[in-house]
Amino acid sequence: MDQTSQLARHGLFDARVPRYTSYPTAPHFAGGVDGQRFEGWVRSIPEGGQVSLYLHVPFCRRLCWFCACRTQGTSTNDPVRAYLEVLKAEIAMLGKVLPEGVTLSRMHWGGGTPTLMDPDMMAELAAAVAEVVPMSDGAEFSVEIDPNEIDDPRLDVLAQAGMNRASIGVQDFDPEIQKVIGRDQSYELTAQAVEMIRARGIHSLNADILYGLPHQTNERITASVEKLLSLSPDRVALYGYAHVPWMAKRQNMLPTEALPTPAERLDLFETAARLFRWDGFEAIGIDHFARPDDGLATALRSGKLKRNFQGYTDDTSDVLIGLGASSISRFPQGYAQNAAATSAYIKDVRAGQFATARGHVFTEEDRVRGRMIEQLMCEFRISCDQILALGADPSWLHGELTRVATRFEDMVDYSSAGLAIREKALPLARVIARAIDGYDLSKAGHSAAI
Repeated sequence: MDQTSQLARHGLFDARVPRYTSYPTAPHFAGGVDGQRFEGWVRSIPEGGQVSLYLHVPFCRRLCWFCACRTQGTSTNDPVRAYLEVLKAEIAMLGKVLPEGVTLSRMHWGGGTPTLMDPDMMAELAAAVAEVVPMSDGAEFSVEIDPNEIDDPRLDVLAQAGMNRASIGVQDFDPEIQKVIGRDQSYELTAQAVEMIRARGIHSLNADILYGLPHQTNERITASVEKLLSLSPDRVALYGYAHVPWMAKRQNMLPTEALPTPAERLDLFETAARLFRWDGFEAIGIDHFARPDDGLATALRSGKLKRNFQGYTDDTSDVLIGLGASSISRFPQGYAQNAAATSAYIKDVRAGQFATARGHVFTEEDRVRGRMIEQLMCEFRISCDQILALGADPSWLHGELTRVATRFEDMVDYSSAGLAIREKALPLARVIARAIDGYDLSKAGHSAAI
């Protein structure tokens, strides 16, 4: 039996599984976590500690048809400016409950398209954050940049505010594919944006590219990857397009008959991955690639790589605070998510209360299973010593790993040290992680496993 047949036998081409950027995953968040609990978790952060901050700007000048993010279109910045006032109010509320001396280890502006804000709006937002929680030494400030929505004045403000990492969504450079997915962004425009970013001394560059888009072929993804490599990013996310039209209605605009088959998706991924490796990138987890001197590669080698809602991270902070509509925070105690609808979020904050609408309080089993899944997603292995150090019962752990090893007998190795996914089975990481998930996934509506 060849490798493709083995992977198919274990469900790679028909399973729908989480991406495991959290555990439990967001569909399992529920009530019971409100603004008061969120505030209590913030107050419990140690004085002088570090936190990460995510700011969500849910607006785009145009809505790309492939995208499943929570965002809305706007032709003017009037609603964005009104939203900014509420976001600044939420930041001020956070400042009133943050313990003394807390600093930022990471800050990320995402969306949506945060760079559609006017320069003065960006400056106001950066100043509002700095007044409440300053950046620590060596902190990273990253922003998602749309080459269609950036210019010199806006980049000047971001650079002055301390942005030291830029993230650019490429998706695909092929004109026909761009037209089909509603994403008009030429290579020339993207290269110009990269040049403008680097001219300001910002040399750390992330790029996102998708596989599995309509009309994609090995030849087309090869051409797009080669163009991307010419821009010399130091970190790349190679994401699989998630076709979930029941969640993102705009995806109904895409021609489903032109989508690659699951086997073709795997071939597209492996084609792109080979190009990145040939260019000197190291594979990071299931879908990232980084230069050997990048923080992600260093974290992987030292066993400190983590996974969160932005993918993989080398951030060492235990607290991620999400601000803005739909943003998710992670504390040692659990997850807290703001109201998803912008209107509901604005109503809560204007009423002087945190907009937390749902979340999840960790159980001891969550902590253990979550760490097991994170190890699989980051290192493709589970260390028994590390899991036992969390307080896991040895007999329970042996039973769980034996069950997984039996189910995937020809795809994993299991010993007293732990469980490891074999090289040929790495595409099954999410499927194997699902076998450790203690929650019912039958109704969650996750994306394809490849």
